[in-house]
Amino acid sequence: MVIAPLRSRRPGAPRTSPGATAGVDIANCPFCEGHEERTPPETFALGPPDRAPDTPGWLVRVVPNKFPAFAPDLTGPPRHVGLLESRPARGNQEVVVSSPRHVSSLAELEPKEIVRVAEAWQTRAAEATRRGFPYVQAIVNEGHEAGASLSHSHSQLLWLEAEPPAVRQEHALDQDAGGCLVCRLLEEERGHRERVVAMEAGVVALATYAAREPYELLVVPESCEENPFESIFLAPALILAASQLARIHKLEGAVPMNLWLHAGAHWHIELVPRITVPAGLELGAGLYVNPLAPETAAERLRAAG
Repeated sequence: MVIAPLRSRRPGAPRTSPGATAGVDIANCPFCEGHEERTPPETFALGPPDRAPDTPGWLVRVVPNKFPAFAPDLTGPPRHVGLLESRPARGNQEVVVSSPRHVSSLAELEPKEIVRVAEAWQTRAAEATRRGFPYVQAIVNEGHEAGASLSHSHSQLLWLEAEPPAVRQEHALDQDAGGCLVCRLLEEERGHRERVVAMEAGVVALATYAAREPYELLVVPESCEENPFESIFLAPALILAASQLARIHKLEGAVPMNLWLHAGAHWHIELVPRITVPAGLELGAGLYVNPLAPETAAERLRAAG
């Protein structure tokens, strides 16, 4: 990662537009309460016990992704053609609608709403395990540039048969280092506090040292836990991430954002605002140029509270 503050001053520096969201027509939003017939039948919901499925009155609603990349009924062995291999994309993909009210960001949710989102994640992860999908990838995309097709706040749960490549790489680094690197990182970062943004309810938010984007954050429980879907710290971690996202919005506007949860080893949340545009250097050389030093990002976020 290359930290280059002067790059932000160059003429015509590409940047995503604050508030750039897709599908903002609330009257036609399929995720709003009262529009339940516009989604596939729900697989889970939180709400009054006497509420009928696919009717108003829910607090959090989970539905199958209408356009999934993974499907549970795909089977078959890997296929090899010379150097190349393909296999069925077996899995399951669900959408977790954060709230019946039309809000466009995790940053706009109330803490009690985020607690319910965490409960939905944990309930559906348990069901995924029961049905033979041991790894669940939780993601949040906000804004068109970050891959969101609808503006109503939601997350996605991808049920997978094995750890995805990025998670496997993290665990391999732990094994090579002979222990948990996240624990060591937390100890060092709390020692000098330059990049510590906030510490609340057993969870720490750090400005990522080798950040790809301005204000990229790592949100980690202080205790070393493998399974976020059985952790009491999942809801506090999401609440802390949302509060820091609100500060980013205060500083930069409602920028697009990606958030994901990595389970296993020392679980953590990564939050990446989409403020700059990856170009040839990033995509072709694997060198990411960030115009904002993480120490400066942490200082600004602390001051924005």
